[in-house]
Amino acid sequence: MEEVTGDLDKDSIPEKVIVYNTSDSTELGTKREIHIFKKTNSTWALWKKSKNAIRSSDEGGVMGDPYGFIEIKKGILIIGHAGGSNWKWNYTDKYRLKNGEFELIGFSYTEGQYCHYFNYIDFNIVTGKYNYKKEYFNCTEDRDESKVTKTEIETCIKKGIKLTLNNRNSQEIRIVTKKYKYAFSI
Repeated sequence: MEEVTGDLDKDSIPEKVIVYNTSDSTELGTKREIHIFKKTNSTWALWKKSKNAIRSSDEGGVMGDPYGFIEIKKGILIIGHAGGSNWKWNYTDKYRLKNGEFELIGFSYTEGQYCHYFNYIDFNIVTGKYNYKKEYFNCTEDRDESKVTKTEIETCIKKGIKLTLNNRNSQEIRIVTKKYKYAFSI
């Protein structure tokens, strides 16, 4: 589906990351895998892989395939997904190699509906600090213009989350903000 290269282990030798469709299907569509390859001499060798970090082909709701992108920036593996219809969502995971595993270090999430509201989460999992913002909108009849009518902002701490590329979507971690009681899942 997609292939990127970049240095993930800070050895100045780029790794190759590939997202594959597998031959396995479920009620949620075709399952996906992500493979990370290291170059040894002139040969690419499989280094790490995961069946849990990339969503299946039909998990995006009405919009269909939720897969968005993979990229590598400053040694961080970034994976994006999106979906919905009138109500939309997207999230981005950031992984860093630590103790031989790709640990989830960051999570950004947006959900909402045009002309109603959007919720935003930006979570630094390493520090445990996350920022929540909700913006309420009013739109004109022709939907050409929208105006933020109210904003809620909250910063919280949730420590102790340990997710890796291998167990990323194998469990749901539910978090509720303290002040506004907004619930989201990682």
